[in-house]
Amino acid sequence: MATAAVPYRFRTCESTGLRVHADAEALLKVNAVLAVVFLAMAGTAALLVLLTRWPPLHLLDPVWFYRLLTFHGANALLFWIIFFEMAILYFAGPIVLNSRLPAPGLGWLAAALMLGGAILADVMILLGQADVLFTAYAPLRAHPLFYLGYILFAVGALIVVGLFFASLVVARAEGTYQGSVPLVTFGGLTAAIIALVTIFGGVITFVPAFFWSLGVLPNLDPVVYRLNFWLIGHPSQQINVSAMVAVWYLLASLTVGATAVSEKVSRIAFTLYILFINIASAHHLLVDPGLSPAWKIWNTSYAMHLAVLASMIHGLSVPAAIEVALRRRGFNRGLFEWLWRAPWGNPGFAALVLSIIIFGVIGGITGVVFGTEQINIISHNTYRIVGHFHGTVVGGTTLAFMGLTYYVIPLIFRRQVVWPGLARIQPYLFGIGMIIMTVSMVMAGTYGVPRRHWDIDFSLAPAGLKFAFDAPAYLFLTLTTLGGILAVAGGALYVLITVMSVFAGPVVERIPIPSLGPVPAIAGAQDVPEAHSPGQARAAHADIRGTLVLNFLFLAIFVVYYLLNWKWLADVWPVR
Repeated sequence: MATAAVPYRFRTCESTGLRVHADAEALLKVNAVLAVVFLAMAGTAALLVLLTRWPPLHLLDPVWFYRLLTFHGANALLFWIIFFEMAILYFAGPIVLNSRLPAPGLGWLAAALMLGGAILADVMILLGQADVLFTAYAPLRAHPLFYLGYILFAVGALIVVGLFFASLVVARAEGTYQGSVPLVTFGGLTAAIIALVTIFGGVITFVPAFFWSLGVLPNLDPVVYRLNFWLIGHPSQQINVSAMVAVWYLLASLTVGATAVSEKVSRIAFTLYILFINIASAHHLLVDPGLSPAWKIWNTSYAMHLAVLASMIHGLSVPAAIEVALRRRGFNRGLFEWLWRAPWGNPGFAALVLSIIIFGVIGGITGVVFGTEQINIISHNTYRIVGHFHGTVVGGTTLAFMGLTYYVIPLIFRRQVVWPGLARIQPYLFGIGMIIMTVSMVMAGTYGVPRRHWDIDFSLAPAGLKFAFDAPAYLFLTLTTLGGILAVAGGALYVLITVMSVFAGPVVERIPIPSLGPVPAIAGAQDVPEAHSPGQARAAHADIRGTLVLNFLFLAIFVVYYLLNWKWLADVWPVR
């Protein structure tokens, strides 16, 4: 006897009006929880590494320093962030589009592969079978299970990306949305497309390395490996950039009801990421002797700056949307009343603003400068590079994801965020710590402090071989340690609040959304309530003076720092 098809299980979100598919929601929860677990592991290793790099303490011996540095890189740059990004794809696809998730069984298989691969790689690292650092450059060789762990993790991520694309097809076929996909979904689509390129890079990097570690391949060319690795090493962080910007638009909507000033321009900026952002990978290879000058010049030329243009568009668009939304509420006096009267006590809003500042000013400016071929020679493999990517990945992406968590907990887990007072200060604790740490790293690197060295003073060397940097280098290393401790404390507080809220927070059914209606980034700009009168709406939409002033200040800082680096480069080879 034929059996009736099991109906798809949906619930309607009381806060956003979205029709949430149960399987998509469950997979979102699992990936988000696993992300926080791996963040806790990465943060623990970060503290130990940080206290070792501080010359007066030197906490760990060389073996455990490099082992935990490898562990920190894998968990912070790959496992924490990509698990969270998988959760974002489940949200930006079937949930935002009010659609079902096709083949949810594949989602559970993907989660199992990713978790199994991450555990396998971590165990190999902690057992001392993979002391190869995050880059795992040949001829350093790890245990075959380490490479297998990376491969399994990548396959799992590929399945989730495929499910995201499939959910777009199903949503269109079943008519659960009309017109263009919402902006947050478009940002997720950008991240997913870049993820395909990244996973391809993982395949051509780690599959040969796996067979080389087994002895099947007799050798692995270090130059080819390095070139292939940065097809995964840097683009994996470009997935973060796209996902982070999508979260910026979403948080702006959730916190103040902001609408993108021009969705068309924002979508063009996302498209520029797809076309040009991976060119920036070249800045890791500009001192490699195996690559031609023509290759290096092409990859640091005007095409790279089209990706920079995309980030600058988003850096104008998101604050402008916030300004327009707050001016619409009546905060119109002068240039910055909208800024002073913003909801700074909302941890989602605080995380959003700090993420934009740290990513744009610290991570963005240093990234453009260090990616310039000529300047790269004085910054490559110094602590300046570490400051740069902690500004982008940690200060930018991680802080944005933290801010989103304060909405994921009530909207998806349907739990109240515990300890709201601590939640309000958590983004500031983490963000201020990251500002102190990243700026100090960049400054220490300016004095020549190396990127990944256990003992910069050569304290274990014979007396005649010891070395000392100029005094400011040690001051900035101390500030790096202090800032890092603040950031780790903020990260630990985030993990604690998240875990307690998810597993012990009071159950809630509805939270207020500031837009008092559909959330613009997920409902579409056409559904957003306008100001009380047409004249007020036109005035609000036209007035982004404060944002323009802030952007010109950013450009001034960029120009000054860029010219300073050319001055420092000239000082390396004085003409007499």
